[in-house]
Amino acid sequence: MEAAIRREMILNVEIVDLLNKQIMLEQKASSKYLAMASWCDQRELRNSAKYFYDQAEEERSHMMKIFKFVNDNGGSAYSPAVQEVSHEFESLRGIFETSLDAEIEVTNAIHHIFKKARQVGDFTSEIFLQWFVTEQAEEEEKVRDILDLIDLMGDMPLKMVDERIPTE
Repeated sequence: MEAAIRREMILNVEIVDLLNKQIMLEQKASSKYLAMASWCDQRELRNSAKYFYDQAEEERSHMMKIFKFVNDNGGSAYSPAVQEVSHEFESLRGIFETSLDAEIEVTNAIHHIFKKARQVGDFTSEIFLQWFVTEQAEEEEKVRDILDLIDLMGDMPLKMVDERIPTE
């Protein structure tokens, strides 16, 4: 049955496999952001907590967007297992650095799938992934701007830094 489904789908089989890995990566990013939100919440860093809660939801929506895309185009999307993530962070700056690392990991994975889709002629996936390419550039820029803000504020109390973290 799986072979019959794969024969009739629009998408390239190799791309579907990569998209399923991306579904797992997006879920992992969402879980990481929840852990970061919790750390901030525990320290009453309200804007940072909101930022990370929103990021967790955004990553989940990305996961669902890919999940639906695979299924809507004849593939079989797999529900990702929830991976354990660290809830230990040393500083607010450290959390945002970890966030940037996670965004870069997602960006690299999206670029890899995009290049592979182009290489194998899976134009449907390539067009779909263009939105993610743009989105990831924006996400990385947002985190880099926050890290610049933290650096500019230097030794200011965390509450004052947190008040300037964008929540929209």
